[in-house]
Amino acid sequence: MAKYKFKNTPLFPNLDDWPISKMGKNRDQFVKELEEMVFTHIKSKKGDKLGKLLAQTIYKERTRVKEDSWKVDKNDEASFWKEKQRQFAEELDEEDQDAIDLNDQILKEIIHRYSEEIIGYFHNKTFRFARKFLTVVFNRLLNTAANRNMQRLYRTNVNIHDRMQAFGEIELLRELFPKGNIVIVPTHFSNLDSVLIGYVLDSIIGLPAFAYGAGLNLYNSGFVAPFMNRLGAYRVDRRKKNVVYLETLKALSSLLNQKGVNNIFFPGGTRSRSGAIEEQLKLGLLGSVIDAQRELLKQGSDRKIIVVPLVLSYHFVLEGKHLIYQHLKKTGKEEFLLPSKKDQSKKRKSIAKFFWEFFSEPSEIIVSIGRPMDALGNFLDKDAVSLDRQGNPVNIRDYFVNNGEVTKDKQRESVYTKQLAKRIIRRFKKENIVLSSHLTAFAVYNILARKHPTLNQFALLRLPTEDINFPIEMVADVVAEIQIKLFDMEKNKDIILSEQVKKQPLEIIYDGVVKVGRFHLKKPLAVNKSGDLFSRDFALLYYYHNRLTGYDLDDTVDWKGVFNRNSDIFDYEPIT
Repeated sequence: MAKYKFKNTPLFPNLDDWPISKMGKNRDQFVKELEEMVFTHIKSKKGDKLGKLLAQTIYKERTRVKEDSWKVDKNDEASFWKEKQRQFAEELDEEDQDAIDLNDQILKEIIHRYSEEIIGYFHNKTFRFARKFLTVVFNRLLNTAANRNMQRLYRTNVNIHDRMQAFGEIELLRELFPKGNIVIVPTHFSNLDSVLIGYVLDSIIGLPAFAYGAGLNLYNSGFVAPFMNRLGAYRVDRRKKNVVYLETLKALSSLLNQKGVNNIFFPGGTRSRSGAIEEQLKLGLLGSVIDAQRELLKQGSDRKIIVVPLVLSYHFVLEGKHLIYQHLKKTGKEEFLLPSKKDQSKKRKSIAKFFWEFFSEPSEIIVSIGRPMDALGNFLDKDAVSLDRQGNPVNIRDYFVNNGEVTKDKQRESVYTKQLAKRIIRRFKKENIVLSSHLTAFAVYNILARKHPTLNQFALLRLPTEDINFPIEMVADVVAEIQIKLFDMEKNKDIILSEQVKKQPLEIIYDGVVKVGRFHLKKPLAVNKSGDLFSRDFALLYYYHNRLTGYDLDDTVDWKGVFNRNSDIFDYEPIT
């Protein structure tokens, strides 16, 4: 597993050669092609029910404008949808052919509005500025914070690449880049993910810029919005749940792939609320990968859609508390009780504060590049040849052929999409890099759960944090037992361990406690004067613990033995 701390030579130094740059220069044509693609698809799929589809779309959009408006919305949102409602109502009194024509016209106008809203721009000058700006700011902030000395602002001693690290199949990805169309599918934990992934891909790995989806809510910031809009971001509005909007998004992903524009999309659809690695993916977005590969084959092209899983690892997540509360409220309903208002932080920390905390202490953000696959989930060699599980070459065209021709088969491709989703989820688990914070939080939360075997998850989270300490010797005991399983898993290539996690248990624990959730007002873990661990927020402890769920690690611990060996220092309910 190669680690890249310094910038790789750019594959294409001239930005004009970048696929996304070429698309930016021909944006109007791209928008036109997208509109035609969406219109044709919806007409073929919903032609006889178009009136009903339009009625649902207009109703949902007018409701959204009234009940959930945002500052970033267009000024004519209300008037546009009111006018579509008027036109649609008039259509009911028209003759059949006139009604069909008017429905088609309304549909085209809605698709055009969505397409113009979604598709951003890419300006070479803006990208060059952003690249230099982020590097300078990150490096200066890093050295200022690390030294706690404003006089060090313009003296660079620590490199940003010591904190933002890339591991994995980087050389293979660079070799494959010119031979296919790359689709990066990352895990998703924070709103900062897109910026950090883009920076690592450019600054460390040396790849051209990717198109990527950004939530429309992020455009509410007057400072950030102009930059995002000119850096290849396409805007995603999760308030819009109607079929026309979702089909436009899906068609955009497919068209980007067909046009050779490399892109990033989060297959989970949104940030992980629980803190766990995604185990369910949005099949609609993944289906666009299958669509694009079929269309390329149909056009006689031998280019492949190359799917690359990417796993982000943080010691602390900016929105962690907000996300875990959302998860617990959804899963626990009446069982989950929010803390009193005076116990909650009234203000979210700013992004600037997040980066200050990140740079001021020895912490890192790690990007793990997974094994590249084709659209069907087969691994690829350096020549972009698809390989089956036995390592034999596979011709993926055969998977799309019927009676000698490449054809669309909805049922067949639905199976391919589900297969691809399973492969990505499996790779997320295997490419996950375990940090000291993950392992420490996992061990401590499981001690808490085993100490109270009769309590369910929500009862555990309601326990008074000030009454419970975790003896350091006991935590080290649990970490040591989990390490045995982790070493076996790494040997079998079922997970990746950071160098810190390979050290002695006490070293892991102290490193993990220092780094986990530093940003939060109430610490998920800390050390008291006696040297034992405690938590001031069990919900946050649970959030960071969740990063290692799904591996059955807790079942490998001899819990009865652990508690019996530590019975003189830790009271517990007897384990039978």
